[in-house]
Amino acid sequence: MTTLTVSLIQLDVCDGAPETNVARARAMVHEAVRRGSQLIVLPELWPVGYALERASDLAAPQGEGPFAAVDAWAREHRVWITGSFLERTPTGFANTAVMFTPEGPLSPPYRKIHLFRLMDEDQYLESGDETPVYALPFGPVALAICYDVRFPELFRLYGERGARLVILPAEWPHPRLHHWRTLVQARAIENQVFMLACNRVGESKGTRFFGHSMVVSPWGEVLLEAGEQEVILTTEIDLDEVTRARQRIPVWEDRRLGVQGLT
Repeated sequence: MTTLTVSLIQLDVCDGAPETNVARARAMVHEAVRRGSQLIVLPELWPVGYALERASDLAAPQGEGPFAAVDAWAREHRVWITGSFLERTPTGFANTAVMFTPEGPLSPPYRKIHLFRLMDEDQYLESGDETPVYALPFGPVALAICYDVRFPELFRLYGERGARLVILPAEWPHPRLHHWRTLVQARAIENQVFMLACNRVGESKGTRFFGHSMVVSPWGEVLLEAGEQEVILTTEIDLDEVTRARQRIPVWEDRRLGVQGLT
């Protein structure tokens, strides 16, 4: 399998309302399945939004709450689904992305490494320290979350490990639309990977999130981009395009890591 039908669910997240968000996401996942999607992406913290101060009430351990709901959807429809959740861990709380498959969730999950201080993540969340690349039937896939996209070394690591597709759930706000577009395209071009960047819409505590979810090719071409409304983006991608890009411009072969200061 090299061609893949993907859907990005650009959700208007209701802060602190997991039941509402799960119900809306369920309906949109069903629509994505109806369109023939094999891989479905939800935004960052889609079940609860940025109600981090209520983490003790809203966070769920893996296998419960929204985690269990998405697990059931993936198994029922025989699809892959990912997005990020407010997870209750044994020692606190984390912003956690899980890859759900038709056979169940993969381990380890990806926990957001770079916490965004402008939204007080550092006050409420633990930082992750694992960087899994998942061997899926359509190729190696990696996860990152929102602010992580500003740290190119993470994406370089994924490229070195053979990732062909990197998925980025996000809650990226106005006024930094130019940064969003530029960084997502740059990570795709630098590492010759597909980027699936799924952003939320709506408002939280006076911050407005602009959407503009994007599917970007290994050449940096924007194949599909949303506006600022709740929507499902669906398209087909050919993961063999990664191989063609790497053969045409052999970046990985031409790196000179032995030069002083380069690692």
